[in-house]
Amino acid sequence: MPIITLTTDWNRDDFYMAAVKGEILQNCTNANIIDISHQVQAFNIAQAAFIIKNSYANFPKGTIHIIAVNSNSEKKPGLLTFKIKGQFFISYDSGIYGLIFKEDPDEIIELKYPEQTPSTFPELHIFAPIACKIAKTGKISTLGEQVKKFKKSVPLRATIDDDAITGSIIYIDSYKNAITNISCELFERIGQNRDFEILIQSNHYKITSINSNYNETSMGEILAIFNSINLLEVAINQGNATDLLGLEIGSSIRVVFKKK
Repeated sequence: MPIITLTTDWNRDDFYMAAVKGEILQNCTNANIIDISHQVQAFNIAQAAFIIKNSYANFPKGTIHIIAVNSNSEKKPGLLTFKIKGQFFISYDSGIYGLIFKEDPDEIIELKYPEQTPSTFPELHIFAPIACKIAKTGKISTLGEQVKKFKKSVPLRATIDDDAITGSIIYIDSYKNAITNISCELFERIGQNRDFEILIQSNHYKITSINSNYNETSMGEILAIFNSINLLEVAINQGNATDLLGLEIGSSIRVVFKKK
């Protein structure tokens, strides 16, 4: 049973999702369609990339991922399908690949718009049929022209010096916890077991310890934790950190270590 996932910025109230699922099932009746997310902010490929990056590896080899989020303003944006790590991805050529993967793909194919096919809904007229063809053959080489050049965006990375790391909020989860681009590995490498302060909103809030679980602090208190994907997260125990602390995507988080 082939697995086809959907990640979109449509939200669940639109007909787009149902139409694409119906098209898939017409062409691949035994498909197992998995909704990864339909709540991506409109045109936000960074958010879509974060969700895919931290979920795709949990799917079995051969899974086909449709990423229906596009930030291009072109009338006919480029369309790609690529294979990497035993899985297949169908997306716009929006730069999203570089936000998900560091490695080059095993294979990447540029998809063409069929003649007289409406270009306003490629997910229905192109992505869904392509996903079914991949499900049946396990190949992408016959689906278009192989390319080597495609758009690659670069993830926002934390900056470092001897005694500090300056990072940013890159994702806000459904609990309104603020996830940064500061990894546990980077924190340990720069910190070297030194005392530290995590400064939020230009020193307005300070955290001086890292929790191993959310309940170590009292209800309503601010905390920092390395989450399941080993990124530094700012949260409030059973509270809403993003709104209460005035955080948003791009907000700065600074870790200052005691000088050696």
